[in-house]
Amino acid sequence: ERVRHPLALRRLTVSAVDPVAPCMVRVTLVGPELAGFTAPAPADHVKVFFPDPAGVLTVPTVTEDGISRPETGTIIARDYTPLEYRPDVDEVDIDFVLHGDDGPASAWATRAEPGMTLAIAGPRGSHLPPVGAGRAVVVADETALPAAARWLDALAPDVPVTALLSVADPDTARYLDEGPGRELRWFAGDGRDARLEAALRELDLDDGAFAFLAGEAGTIVPLRRYLRRELGLAKEQVDAHGYWKHGVVNLDHHAPLDPADPE
Repeated sequence: ERVRHPLALRRLTVSAVDPVAPCMVRVTLVGPELAGFTAPAPADHVKVFFPDPAGVLTVPTVTEDGISRPETGTIIARDYTPLEYRPDVDEVDIDFVLHGDDGPASAWATRAEPGMTLAIAGPRGSHLPPVGAGRAVVVADETALPAAARWLDALAPDVPVTALLSVADPDTARYLDEGPGRELRWFAGDGRDARLEAALRELDLDDGAFAFLAGEAGTIVPLRRYLRRELGLAKEQVDAHGYWKHGVVNLDHHAPLDPADPE
C-alpha cells in the first residue's frame, strides 16, 4: 500500500553526532519545523540539502503550485533514510556513510558538529510493509543499513527474517542486533558480494517470501534477476533499489534499476 504525504521543507539544527560503526556516523537533527513529520515505511527517504563549500545552504521553496527553485545559488541534495523520528522532542536521526571528501554529503557529515544547520524535504510517500509474508529476506550494504534496520523492526515478530549484509569492515556488524526470528549474516572483505549472492541462492524461498534489496546498483541487479526470473517470485514480492552506482554521481534511484529487464 502506498500512502502520500504533504510536501514540506524543514530547516533543522544538528544536536548530536555519534559514531555508530566504522565509517558511519549518526547525526541527530532537531527543530520545531519537524512537527508533523512522518516516515512510516522502512524504506522511506528524505531529500537532505547540504551547504555548498562556502557554507551557503540553498534550498527550494515549497509553494501551493509545487517546488520553486531559487534563481541564484547551488542546490546540493542527496536522499537518505531517516532512521528514527521522535515526535515528543522533535528530533530525527540520519546515518551517514563516510568516504572522505569524495561527495558533498560525506564531506559534510565528516565535519558535522552540534549547531550546524541543513534542511530536509519529504518523504513524499510511503510504501507500507507487505501483509501476510511467510518469511523475509533483507539484503543491504552500508548505505542501506538504516533501511535494513527499519525492515527488521517493521516486519511482524512471527515472520522469520534473514538479513544478508555486505560491508567493507567486519566491525560494522555492531550496527545491528539480532533478535528472535532475525538471522543476520555479514559478508566482509574481498569477494563479499559473490559470497552474499551464493548465500541468497542457498535460501529456501517459497511463494510466501518477500525480499528487500538495496545497495550498489550493479550488485543488486543480478540478485533481483535471480529472485524474479530464476526463482519466479512475483513483482510484489521483490522490492529492489540501487542506492548508488560505481562511477555515477548522485544516482537517480527512482529510475529503473535494470532497464534491460523491466518489470
